[in-house]
Amino acid sequence: MSQRRSSKGGEIPQMYNLDEMDRKIIAALHENSRISYTDLGTQIGLSRVAVQARINALSEKGIIERFTVVINPGKVGLQVSAFFNVDVEPRFLDEVAEMLDEEPAVTSLYHMTGPSTLHMHGIFANMEEMEQFLLEKLYQMPGIVKVESQLLLKRYKSRMGMRL
Repeated sequence: MSQRRSSKGGEIPQMYNLDEMDRKIIAALHENSRISYTDLGTQIGLSRVAVQARINALSEKGIIERFTVVINPGKVGLQVSAFFNVDVEPRFLDEVAEMLDEEPAVTSLYHMTGPSTLHMHGIFANMEEMEQFLLEKLYQMPGIVKVESQLLLKRYKSRMGMRL
């Protein structure tokens, strides 16, 4: 993504305006990221080469960050899905976030406003695995002040990425 200078001397990301074709491509990829360039082109009225060029440009600009697969945790034996609000002393925030980023059970991690510092989601095989994660990893990290957890009972909607 191109950069421009702010009045304070820092870099500000240049925004990229998506046209209607870019939006159609992203919507189709969001629905099925395995669609061929040819099939996508037929669907939206562009050639395979034009679709490929646009996807490459969207990737180079950082608009498309990655292509991935969404796995149903229950179907692979991961039965416990939990959300955590983690209060961290400010001086340890980056260190804790980097350690949590390395944890396979952690699926998302956000620095938030409000009463907690980090909002985290994790998926575990069972309650024992979650307890082990809490006792042996999370509670042992520097600067952890408080941890609250909420267990997911039923998933109604889970969306990867965002709508345009």
